[in-house]
Amino acid sequence: MKSYSIDDLAQLVDHTNLHPDATRQDMERLCDEAVRYHFRMVAINSVQAKLCSGLLAGTDVHTGAAIGFPLGQTSIATKVFETRDALANGANEIDYVANLTEVKAGNWDYVREEMAEIVAACREAGVPSKVIFENCLLARDEKLGLCRVASEVLPTFVKTSTGFSTGGATADDVRLMREHVDPRVKVKAAGGIRTADAFLDMVRAGAERIGCSAGIPIIEEIKARLASTGAETIEL
Repeated sequence: MKSYSIDDLAQLVDHTNLHPDATRQDMERLCDEAVRYHFRMVAINSVQAKLCSGLLAGTDVHTGAAIGFPLGQTSIATKVFETRDALANGANEIDYVANLTEVKAGNWDYVREEMAEIVAACREAGVPSKVIFENCLLARDEKLGLCRVASEVLPTFVKTSTGFSTGGATADDVRLMREHVDPRVKVKAAGGIRTADAFLDMVRAGAERIGCSAGIPIIEEIKARLASTGAETIEL
């Protein structure tokens, strides 16, 4: 069990807007909210990296660019280029989607090469890297295969989902990833996390970062629960 203050919980949140029709005003609102609530990061499509990093200049909120999003169906060279381009435009965290075609083919050498090249680009820049599995499309042995590769390559995080496929994060998947990936690799839950109970369940299961667009109502709900009991922290 660990004690979390409201700020501790807010620092787990990657405040997310990955919609293809997001406007400049949407990005401005996202960044303003992230600063006001002291979220850890804004999660955006890589084309928004320059805008958001500029809006967040002088704050400790990170700009997280999604690479190969949401399908992961681009070449290694394309993903590495997009990663480096996002970093050059101010991104200081990277979430990329693994190539599920190669996962399902059991082509673990390809999966390892892709992960290693993207993680190396992030390490060179001194920024966190996250590998998105898209668990709703994977069998258990495929999830475990990705965990094995991640245990070799050591990205900063493995991540459950994009939130743009047939399902999102589950506490069972978070527990599976936490159990089977190297302890040095953290777990991020993302996709469909819309309530305080779902958020807290992911943390209990072992998630150390939560990607969601409902961070504000979630944090407000937890604040209200704590206020009703007079507590300043929550034990998870």
